[in-house]
Amino acid sequence: MQTVLVAMSGGVDSSIAAVLLHEQGYQVMGGMMRLWVEEGGPANRCCSPQAMDDASRVCQMLGVPFHIFDFEDEFKRHVVDYFVAEYGRGRTPNPCLACNREIKFGLLLERAMALGANYLATGHYARVRREDGQYQLLKGVDASKDQSYVLYMLGQDELAHLLLPLGGYTKEEVRAMALERELTAADREESQEICFTMGDYRQFLSIQPGVVFESGPILDVEGRVMGRHKGLPAYTIGQREGLGIAAPQALYVLEIDTKRNALVVGQRSDLARRELTAKEVTFVSGRPPLEPVHITAKIRYRAVASEALLAYVGGDAAKVRFTEPQPAITPGQGVVCYEEDVVLGGGIIDEVG
Repeated sequence: MQTVLVAMSGGVDSSIAAVLLHEQGYQVMGGMMRLWVEEGGPANRCCSPQAMDDASRVCQMLGVPFHIFDFEDEFKRHVVDYFVAEYGRGRTPNPCLACNREIKFGLLLERAMALGANYLATGHYARVRREDGQYQLLKGVDASKDQSYVLYMLGQDELAHLLLPLGGYTKEEVRAMALERELTAADREESQEICFTMGDYRQFLSIQPGVVFESGPILDVEGRVMGRHKGLPAYTIGQREGLGIAAPQALYVLEIDTKRNALVVGQRSDLARRELTAKEVTFVSGRPPLEPVHITAKIRYRAVASEALLAYVGGDAAKVRFTEPQPAITPGQGVVCYEEDVVLGGGIIDEVG
């Protein structure tokens, strides 16, 4: 019998993942990560006392062990400090990408193997397939819920030990299975907020060392002063609200210029860009393409994958040039490349052309 550690959050997805694997005959263990949270705040949303109780209850129902792993220090170093540093550079990071890379599919996978598990499983809506001796990462069948974007950093070593039991189901089917099995998480709403802050991330950033909220000029594309901003970390590319500028047409943030401590704004049409350079690029196969390849690519989690040309330029860098201009390509976000449903890889957007 093969053993699997299921990464649990107390929510419906990870709960059903554990139930399905148990029903399929795996020897299941539940595991929850204890993660860092802002001082003085409630518990991290991913591991609150309620979430721990709910996850533990599912494991009790299945008659399987439940483990808690203390990753607070590592989460602070690899995720929170990274998040703060990126905003200090005038970028907009996605902390979930750092967490998946360093914590969930790094440390937690290591713990799973140390416990004697053959696999780590999660409730992500994506699929793993082995073809011609290679592991592939594929989109989930539920296009509205597909989470392959946040898993692009997984390579052959990780995929060889990963189970994604929900990738072939829709969210509605998963909720129906949870109701059928009378799981308390069946109707729980999902949080889309940053897990380690109490409220507005800008308030969190304002008290972090190395992040400067210094007022500066808001400039138009011609360099004319349009107003004053409240501090660059309070803004992101494409932002329209909160600029405090009276103008005949709606204005959007086009650029965060840390050298001049300036915010550059313009019209919506000015947001469109065709090309980006990504760094920290990894490929699922472990091998970059030798020649430029036609792909589709997503520039943020909720973006629509658009036609593009991917060119590996050496080291950990690649260029992506879109067939049609894309709105608000944002340094610090992930870009993920696909061939139809198959994830080729991705990286962090560094420069925009």
